[in-house]
Amino acid sequence: MNAALPKVCVVGAGRMGEGIALAFIHAGLPVSLIDIKERAEDQRRDYFEKVRNNLRSELQMLVRLGLLEDAQADIALARLTLQSRTQAAATLGECDLVFEAVPEVIELKQATFAWVSQQVPASTIIASTTSTFLVNELAGMVDAPQRFVNAHWLNPAYLMPLVEVSRSETTCAQVVERLLQLLKRIGKVPVVCNPVAGYIVPRIQALAMNEAARMVEEGVASAEDIDTAVRVGFGLRFSVLGLLEFIDWGGGDILYYASRYLSRELDPRFESPQVIADNMQGGRNGLRDGQGFYDYRERDVEAYKQQRLGEFVRKLQLSGLTPAFEGALRQG
Repeated sequence: MNAALPKVCVVGAGRMGEGIALAFIHAGLPVSLIDIKERAEDQRRDYFEKVRNNLRSELQMLVRLGLLEDAQADIALARLTLQSRTQAAATLGECDLVFEAVPEVIELKQATFAWVSQQVPASTIIASTTSTFLVNELAGMVDAPQRFVNAHWLNPAYLMPLVEVSRSETTCAQVVERLLQLLKRIGKVPVVCNPVAGYIVPRIQALAMNEAARMVEEGVASAEDIDTAVRVGFGLRFSVLGLLEFIDWGGGDILYYASRYLSRELDPRFESPQVIADNMQGGRNGLRDGQGFYDYRERDVEAYKQQRLGEFVRKLQLSGLTPAFEGALRQG
C-alpha cells in the first residue's frame, strides 16, 4: 500500500458505500465509489447526482455540527470519484484496497467478487462490509483468498469509530495489519475477531435490545424509562469501561452470584458462562485479586482507576450529567 496516498475503491454505491466513501474523503484520502449496477446513461447520470447530493448533505450536517467548515466540505467532496462498472476497470487495476458494499444477496456478492478479482492486482486487499455472511463463506469467491477479510462498519460509517475486522484461517497476517493501519490512518478504531456470526457488537447488542423489548412486553417498565436507564446508566459506564473490564472492577464473583439469582428468578438464559466460574474458583475476580479478564499485577491500579474515572467524568460533563456539589441545597 502506498505510504502517501493509498488508492481506495468502494464497490457498491448504496448507503453503506456512501458512508465508507465519506469516511475516507473526510479524513483526507481520495476514494473511487463504483456503481456496480448496469444502468442507462441518463439513469446513471441521475443516480450519480443523487449520490453526490447525499454526500454533500452529510458533509453539510458535519458543518452544522461544527466538525467542518464550508470550504472543507467542498474540498472533501472533490476527493470523490464516481464511476460506472465500465469506467472503473482502469482504477481497479491500480487499487490498493477494495471495499465490497453491494446488497446482502449471495449471488450478487459472488458475481462482484469474481469481477473484482479479475480487475485488481494480486497485492490488492479485498474486504467485504457484509454483516450477514462469514468471512469463511466469502473467501472462496475471491482469487487469492489470503488477501480477503470482512470489515464490518457500524452505521453511520463516517462517524462511528469502530470497524470490526474478521479474518479467515487463510487470511494473511500482513493483509490484516495493512488494513488495520489504513483504518487507523482515517481515525477509525479497528478490532479483530474470528469468523463467528454476529461479530462483537451486533452479538452483544442483539441480546441487550431483545432483553429491553422483553421488559416492555412483560410490563417491567415503560419504554421511556428503560431507554433513559440505558442512556444514563448502562451506556455511560460502558462507553468508558468495556464489559469485561467492568466485570473486573466489580468482581467476577459478583456477576456469578447475580447471574445465579437472575437465572433462578427469571430465566436460565441469565446463567453465567463457565469462564466466570473458572475465574472465580481460580482467584481471578478482577482488580481486587490483581487478575481477571485482564492482568493488573504489574499495573499502577490507582493511576489506572483515576484515568478511567477521569474519562467517565468527561462523558458526564459532555452529557450535562455531572453531579453538582451541594446541588440539592441550591435547588432547595
